[in-house]
Amino acid sequence: MFEDLSLKIDTALKKVRGQGRLTEKNISDTLREIRRVLLDADVNYKVAKDFIESVSSKALGKEVIASITPGQLITKIIYDELTQLLGGSHNEIKLNGSGITSILVVGLQGSGKTTFCGKLAKRLSENGRKVLLVAADVYRPAAIEQLKILGEQIKIPVFSLEERNARKVASEAISFAKEKSFDTIILDTAGRLHVDEEMMSEVADIKEIVNPTESLFVVDSMTGQDAVNSAKAFNEKVDYDGIVLTKLDGDARGGAALSIRAVVGKPIKFISNGEKLSALEIFFPDRLASRILGKGDIVSLVEKAQENFDEKEAEELEEKLRKNKFDFDDFLKQIKVIKKMGSLSSLLGMIPGLGNQLKNAKIDENAFVKVEAIINSMTKQERKSPKILNGNRRKRIARGSGTSIQDVNRLVKQFGEMQKMMGRMSKNGFGNSLGNFKFN
Repeated sequence: MFEDLSLKIDTALKKVRGQGRLTEKNISDTLREIRRVLLDADVNYKVAKDFIESVSSKALGKEVIASITPGQLITKIIYDELTQLLGGSHNEIKLNGSGITSILVVGLQGSGKTTFCGKLAKRLSENGRKVLLVAADVYRPAAIEQLKILGEQIKIPVFSLEERNARKVASEAISFAKEKSFDTIILDTAGRLHVDEEMMSEVADIKEIVNPTESLFVVDSMTGQDAVNSAKAFNEKVDYDGIVLTKLDGDARGGAALSIRAVVGKPIKFISNGEKLSALEIFFPDRLASRILGKGDIVSLVEKAQENFDEKEAEELEEKLRKNKFDFDDFLKQIKVIKKMGSLSSLLGMIPGLGNQLKNAKIDENAFVKVEAIINSMTKQERKSPKILNGNRRKRIARGSGTSIQDVNRLVKQFGEMQKMMGRMSKNGFGNSLGNFKFN
């Protein structure tokens, strides 16, 4: 996400990285370029202006101590200001300790509300909440059916009525939740334009009926300043508690994310990347600021790993690595775990230093598909003992996987090199150091 913004800010900061000290001129030149970058990224004009003035006032007169460079100092100032611009600290959604937690989800048509409802329901269910999804979008064709399909995938019930009356759906959903002892309900409302007075009145009525614990505005970040304008208009009508940014994985510019908190005054609570129901992240301003500046987000990467790695399997893998018995079956398991964690580009972007380096690199999100096909075309014996893979076996595997012999040869060679590397690491104490790491 934000590849263009990140790369251009990095280019602008090069103006001071080679300088011996910070001066009014090199600060001015750098910030003028960053201001242009922000405006190109569709950041709100006033937000960009205030941001640059704040950075400038903090950078001017700063002494550069011997242990850091001018580039490091101004990068730190920009990081701090970006963090504040994005909200300062993260805000959790409110959950009732007793009684029903009701979450009202509103937004424009096509912003990704229904998918977000499914993602949030999945997250809360995994955290021990008894969740009920409520189909309060009675206008869009197949909206109720879409929510039911999502509910089936995550094994969460969906409440709906045959009547085309969203107010009644909301009212009866509350009664149903109390009767069936649900502690959390998530209401998926119809997408509406903020200029549609009748529809805006309806959502205001639903809010009054439900009296939600939390109301969230879902917005497509790729719409830039339109997203900010609609967020502001919705807030005037509904007075929601927080913002959800969707489609950030497709947003290379970042204008909405950088503007919306400052313009609307409401915190961003979640970011949604991709269609997978696991692709939902709690929003941390400092982590996103770090990613924008090309410094990665190693904390989120570790958290994703902790969510997807099973501790028992990790211990078994450690033992195999120690004994140098890592085989294709183990490799296949690790591929499946990595795929659960998200897209390759988003994961690589979290690794410090890789973000800007990968700007022009072509990352094949389907790279693992070919590898999985090849491994799945092997016999059990071949997976455990790749040394037996002679020419005839490799031809059979290539035919069975729909790949070429060259693809099979390349994978076998790379796997052999990886086994050798793991063997060396094991001899050098890798196993012992890995044994000290626990997923808590």
